[in-house]
Formats: sequence, structure tokens, C-alpha cells
Amino acid sequence: MKKIYVGNLPWATGDEELAELFAAHGEVISARVITDRETGRSRGFGFVEMDDYAADDAIAELNGRDFRSRPLRVSEAHGRGGGPGGGGGRGGYGRPRD
Repeated sequence: MKKIYVGNLPWATGDEELAELFAAHGEVISARVITDRETGRSRGFGFVEMDDYAADDAIAELNGRDFRSRPLRVSEAHGRGGGPGGGGGRGGYGRPRD
């Protein structure tokens, strides 16, 4: 199973619509649009989980494709340490102590 990072999503995209977009390429195990904790609004990216073969096909077919007038950025997700979908370098987390 692979986790796929999907960036540059239109703000109105929800989990269900994201799953439908990827379902044309294989079984979607999960699909989640990331939202702001305080406002509940989309942050413009999400994650989809699919089996390896379907994930590779979806990445190849959907990366750069226009979705509601926005070119999607689709790649294999990486851990929180960096890369697409990563969360490194934010706030005071992970900074060395003085």
C-alpha cells in the first residue's frame, strides 16, 4: 500500500470527491483532505492510500492534470521529516535547544 500526496487542490474539494477522482485508477483505501484545525477550511492538499500498482498508475496519470482549473501535484507521500506532504520546519518543533 502507498500513501499519495495530492497538492494544489481546489478549496471546495472534500474527502469524497478526492476518493472519486482516484477511484478511476484502482481501489481507494482512504482519502482525506487536510483542514485547518481552527477554521475547518481546506488547506489545499490531501492524502490518498491505494495499493502499490494502482498508486503508481494514479500518480502517473493525475500529476499535472487540471482539476477544476488547477493543475494537481501528485506524488508518493514521504514521512513528516520533509518532501511532499512533510511537516518539517514549522514553528519551534524540531529546533535544537540552546
